[in-house]
Amino acid sequence: MTTALSPLAPKSYPPMPAIDGVRLATAAAGIKYKNRTDVMMMVFDEKAAVAGLFTRSKCPSAPVDFCRANLPSGKAKVLVVNSGNANAFTGKKGAAATSMTAKMAAEVAGCGEDEVYLASTGVIGEPLDASKFGGVLTGMAGEAKADFWLEAAKAIMTTDTYPKVATRGAEIDGVAVTLNGMAKGAGMIAPDMATMLSFIATDAAIAAPALQALLSEGVGQSFNAVTVDSDTSTSDTVLAFATGKAPGQDEIADASDPRLDDFRAALHALMKDLALQVVRDGEGARKMVTVNVTGAEDDRAANVIARSIANSPLVKTAVAGEDANWGRVVMAVGKAGEKADRDRLAIWFGDIRVAVDGERDPDYSEAHTSAVMREQDITIRADLGIGSGQATVYTCDLTKEYVAINGDYRS
Repeated sequence: MTTALSPLAPKSYPPMPAIDGVRLATAAAGIKYKNRTDVMMMVFDEKAAVAGLFTRSKCPSAPVDFCRANLPSGKAKVLVVNSGNANAFTGKKGAAATSMTAKMAAEVAGCGEDEVYLASTGVIGEPLDASKFGGVLTGMAGEAKADFWLEAAKAIMTTDTYPKVATRGAEIDGVAVTLNGMAKGAGMIAPDMATMLSFIATDAAIAAPALQALLSEGVGQSFNAVTVDSDTSTSDTVLAFATGKAPGQDEIADASDPRLDDFRAALHALMKDLALQVVRDGEGARKMVTVNVTGAEDDRAANVIARSIANSPLVKTAVAGEDANWGRVVMAVGKAGEKADRDRLAIWFGDIRVAVDGERDPDYSEAHTSAVMREQDITIRADLGIGSGQATVYTCDLTKEYVAINGDYRS
């Protein structure tokens, strides 16, 4: 695990209010890391509505399989997350580990195993010794408290350099509700449904199908709009829980209910906040990059082109080297496989147009563009000039530190 704080880390953390009906706890089980917490529990006083999104990897982890099987019930009583071991590509041993963990968690939470949710993050291919949970889960359930979000976020970190938390408030039919969320992720971040691990809780009274619809609506502009290194994790999981404990509420069952408009906006803003925090903690990252593609044939094509730019090692290393090499953006647009016209393409770094009509901008200034590249937050825009399609993808630069971190990840 890295120790140097990302230069893109937040300068402070928001006060994380307690959410009625949710308590959290952490413990050190010694799964991989020494002298730090590596297990997080979120326990609900009563059954909470639950929604989830998971990786589309064809090699998902055992906990992803477990959560997918439980999600149709729509109810949750306890969540257990560990760092240091992904419990992925672990065969029958992995399934047995999730089963053992679920049994222990259900016993301490006083619920059925179908009301247990699990997530694991860390090394792929190493069997997870679930017996290590046996000595900590009972104590965690008893010690769990409502105002423990930041510490809980620390326990699920792997190569992260800082914990990721966010909070929002909203109003539903005159009732004030709160949303809190946490996330982990720094590498192997390129979504195909969700990305990283992220857990959101609210005291709003929203039925599971409506919560699922709201979560799914928000993923396109948040967890599905970020990439660190183009690799999709086996373990990507986003779970949202609604306790319904804010006073004076009637449960809302339909996501299209206009009473949910403010909540929807708050949830989607929270999801984007967490997703961008992950990009800003990309392994070895020194710069945050926003890639805007406009003028594409349609939004789908714009998204493909934006990802081609954001995932290009040549673009990302140019950003790391503060080199305004717009030729690499041309390359990434051209290789994306979508409709493009070289002679209509225009490219900007920040607010400086560097290329237009298929060639270097006649007013191009190396000095001015280099000044943009020295900033921590950089926007790259490509306008294809052929349609109305647009998309935005968030990424980071690719540095020597990324290679160092991933070159000895298992050691």
